[in-house]
Amino acid sequence: MCKADITGIQSSARGLRHGFAVHAVTKAPITLVKKWLGHGDLKTTAIYLDVVGEEERAIAEKVWFQ
Repeated sequence: MCKADITGIQSSARGLRHGFAVHAVTKAPITLVKKWLGHGDLKTTAIYLDVVGEEERAIAEKVWFQ
């Protein structure tokens, strides 16, 4: 994490997995993301579609300003 200059909550395996999942569901079909994450139920993967706070603002900014 230090070499990649990743700090804060993202600097853990769980943080990286969550960040990947949130980003992936905005770029790839949710069924494919489900497969990549190894989820047995699509409902589990759908949780990543309901992001809030800083992540929600970043996605909204990407939609409206890029």
